[in-house]
Amino acid sequence: MSIFVDENTTVIVQGLTGGQGRFHGLRNKAYGTKVVAGVTPGKGGQDVEGIPVFDTVAEAVAATGANASFVSVPPKMAGAAILEAAAAGIPFIVCITEGIPAHDEARVYNTLVEQYPSTRLLGPNCPGIISPGKTNIGITAGEIALPGGPVGIVSRSGTLTYQALYELKQMGVGVTTCVGIGGDPVPGTNFVDCLAAFQDDPDTKAIIMMGEIGGSEEEKAAEFIKANVTKPVVAYIAGVTAPEGKKMGHAGAIVSGNSGTAQAKMAALSAAGVHVVNNPTEAGEKMAEIVKGL
Repeated sequence: MSIFVDENTTVIVQGLTGGQGRFHGLRNKAYGTKVVAGVTPGKGGQDVEGIPVFDTVAEAVAATGANASFVSVPPKMAGAAILEAAAAGIPFIVCITEGIPAHDEARVYNTLVEQYPSTRLLGPNCPGIISPGKTNIGITAGEIALPGGPVGIVSRSGTLTYQALYELKQMGVGVTTCVGIGGDPVPGTNFVDCLAAFQDDPDTKAIIMMGEIGGSEEEKAAEFIKANVTKPVVAYIAGVTAPEGKKMGHAGAIVSGNSGTAQAKMAALSAAGVHVVNNPTEAGEKMAEIVKGL
C-alpha cells in the first residue's frame, strides 16, 4: 500500500500552461501519474499535449472527477489557488511554490482547518509526494525511487528527500511512499501526520525521517514516536555545523536560543528509541541493515 496517494489518484495541475507547471506536470504524466486536467484562468479550452485546460478547478473537477491537485503557480497567487482547490472539493493538494509570505501560509492553513477539514495540503515549498511505481505528484525525479517497500520516507528538505530515495535504491531497498513536507514555517502536513499514516500502513515496515534545524516539529515527532510508533525509525537531522545566530536556507530553519538546534532534536529522537545517524548515507545504510532483519 501507500499513504495519501496511489495508482488510482487523478490529478489536475494548477498552472499547467506555465513553464514549471508544464515541465513537471508532463514529467509526472510520463511517470504514470493520472494527470487528467490543467487549470489556468483565461486559458480554458486549450490543451497541453492532450491534457485539457480549464478556467477553474471546479470546472476541471466536474469534467474529470479529479481527487488531487498539483499547485505550481507564483507566490502571490498560490494561496488563492490552494483555497480554490479546497472549495472545489479536492481532498489532497500538493503545493511546490516557494516564497509564499508566512502570513499568507498561516491564513490559508487556518482557513483549511476551519472551512475544509477534509482537505489535506502538502507543502508549500515542498518537492511533493511519490509512491514509487504508482504515482508521482511534484518535482521528485521518479527514476531515483525503487518501488515495492518496505520503507516509508518523510523529509523537510527536498534535497534530502531525493538523497534518501537514491541511497535506498542503491542498496536495493524499495519505498512505499516518500513525502516531502517542505521547510516553510507553516506546513500543511507535518512529521506526525506522516508518521501516523506510516504506522497505520501495513506495507510500511520501517521509516526514514529527514529533519533539520529550526522549529520544534522534530521534537513533537519524537514524542509521537515514543507513544505511538512501533516500527523502526531512522532519523537524520541536518544543520549540526550551522553557525550559531546565522540564518539558514529554509524559512522554517530558525533557531531560537537552545530551541530548534540539531543537538536538541537528535537527543529527543534518541530518547524516543529512534536510530539517529550522522549523515544521509548512514541513514540509508542503517535502514538497509534494519530491512534485512525484518
